[in-house]
Amino acid sequence: MSRPKLEPLDIKCTDSDCERGLHCFRSTKKMLARNESGRCRACGADLVEWARVHKCDVSDAEYTIKSLEYELIRHHYWHLLIDEHAVNYARRKGWRGLQPAIKKRLRKCVGIQTTFDGRQTPRDGNPIFYAQHATATCCRKCIEEWHGIPRDKPLTEEELEYMTDLCMLYLRQRLPEVTEYGEKVPPIRSVTNRR
Repeated sequence: MSRPKLEPLDIKCTDSDCERGLHCFRSTKKMLARNESGRCRACGADLVEWARVHKCDVSDAEYTIKSLEYELIRHHYWHLLIDEHAVNYARRKGWRGLQPAIKKRLRKCVGIQTTFDGRQTPRDGNPIFYAQHATATCCRKCIEEWHGIPRDKPLTEEELEYMTDLCMLYLRQRLPEVTEYGEKVPPIRSVTNRR
């Protein structure tokens, strides 16, 4: 199945479209000073039970996912068409191969405290990148905001497992065609005009 070429994103983590119910919950310094964290930075909407989301309870993932979708950038990734290279990667890996690949990526890129924060997760090309942006596991700022885990401490095995499970839930929902053990998928050939 061929998927259309995606246009580059013109969306940032701090964007919102409050009229459509799509917000941004990343707190500004002023919001923190006024004890207003957890509200939309543009309109002040208070839609998420943060104590509930911060429990990092995979059995309550349905609520967490619903809450994530209130944020414009997360909503975008929950509904964005996943590029063909990323889909093929997932199809080759299968669910059994994706789970350890997700955990390895999380451990390497966000598992430790880093000063290189907010740019370590590309936007496309790999299904894990899509999952990380959709589940707010893409950088330590987002992890702190959404999952209540401070930036200045390494992630525990339990926290890594929770984030891996969230990413797997995303991928299982978005890519139902993926098989358990993976499959052979031919590489994508670029078409060039020859004269």
